[in-house]
Amino acid sequence: MLEEVESWLARRSWTAADRPLDQLLVARARAARRSSVSVVLPALNEEATVGDIVRTIRRDLMEKVPLIDELVVIDSGSTDRTSEVARAAGARVVHRDEILPRLATVPGKGEVLWRSLLVTKGEIVCFVDADLKDFSSDFVSGTVGPLLTDPDVQFVKAMYDRPLGDSTGQGGRVTELVARPLLNLHWPQLSGFVQPLGGEYAVRRSLLERLPFPVGYGVELALLVDALHTVGLDALAQVDVGERKHRHQDGQALGRMAATIYRTAHLRLSRNLVRPELTQFERGERGFVPRTYAVDTEERPPMREIEEYTLSRAA
Repeated sequence: MLEEVESWLARRSWTAADRPLDQLLVARARAARRSSVSVVLPALNEEATVGDIVRTIRRDLMEKVPLIDELVVIDSGSTDRTSEVARAAGARVVHRDEILPRLATVPGKGEVLWRSLLVTKGEIVCFVDADLKDFSSDFVSGTVGPLLTDPDVQFVKAMYDRPLGDSTGQGGRVTELVARPLLNLHWPQLSGFVQPLGGEYAVRRSLLERLPFPVGYGVELALLVDALHTVGLDALAQVDVGERKHRHQDGQALGRMAATIYRTAHLRLSRNLVRPELTQFERGERGFVPRTYAVDTEERPPMREIEEYTLSRAA
């Protein structure tokens, strides 16, 4: 590990308990407008979990203490009751297709995160996945905390244990098999991040609006790498929030995610990869059948290049 990273780990890694809520409220009051916080949950068919997450955030960080200004669920095309459950729990719900209608939507998590900047106001934006179980509001207060107390910090990732279902193993298989090797080999300054692909992180809007967003699963890796190049390692941090439980994907879904992560990384190393597809195999009646999937390659431009966003911020 680079000496720079060892030093960074000592200075820029904390636990959620390091910043109690009363300390955050004082810091927020001092920062005034620069401290407004929006929490965004991208959601696709998450009716089983999204309600509990919304209720926990509202109870702990909006009603008990006024830390969060707005809580928004972006529905990315759910076919279940995700929107109804989230709204009943107290979130403002916006459908992906309602945001920037002049630009046709494409499937993908990054697409939803990118569009969320147009319908939120906070100077700090905190993203939380909507499939988490046994959710703790530490995921929000923990990642937002350093941004409220340290003006030099601009991007904070949550770190946590990831149990693999009921087994003793750890989740994060795409992280360990693909993302971590890529980062260590090509961006060793980022090798100190425990959960580089985690979906829980808080970022200053002033940074987010300068970054391109891959539309798919590669968005987390891309934002981390691009943030490093934009503001430098010392502006990045991570906070231990305990344990993360969520729905796990099957092996083939993980393969598609891995291909997207590789493609995202490669785009940042060169722009010459051809045929961005992944072929996997399923057993059929007559043996193995190939199934070919497109690998997400489209990216949205930095939000500050979008006219509607510039006009809404000016207003």
